Amino acid sequence: MMKTDNDTARFARPVRVHGAADARAALAAAAALGVPVALVAHAAAGGLWLRTLLDDARAAVPGVQACGVLDCGDRAGDAQAALAAGVDAVLFTGPPAVAARLADIAAQREAALLTALPAPLDLRGARDAEAACRAWLAAR
Repeated sequence: MMKTDNDTARFARPVRVHGAADARAALAAAAALGVPVALVAHAAAGGLWLRTLLDDARAAVPGVQACGVLDCGDRAGDAQAALAAGVDAVLFTGPPAVAARLADIAAQREAALLTALPAPLDLRGARDAEAACRAWLAAR
């Protein structure tokens, strides 16, 4: 896993979010447990959307170490756009040579480039997203 930072704890139990309620639930659970959390969104959501979502969740649940990861698959253009939008981290699974160039760009923007990530908890359809996140994050 290529990263531009050494903080692997925040990427250990990622949570896939689909909206503001998911993000707030994940941060509330992380706050209750005193652990960091990474919110993962599909590239189609866009870097600006993820950044705004995370900013709003941080305002609602202050003091939580949280980061946003845009899952760009093998699409380098999406990864570059996400980094330009100011996301905390990008997941890129394309060719290693391209990943190395993206890692340089990420480092310049103080972001992380990930080439792998543990399977996230997906909150789509969760009846009680905060409880699901608490159980997921507690299992570190």
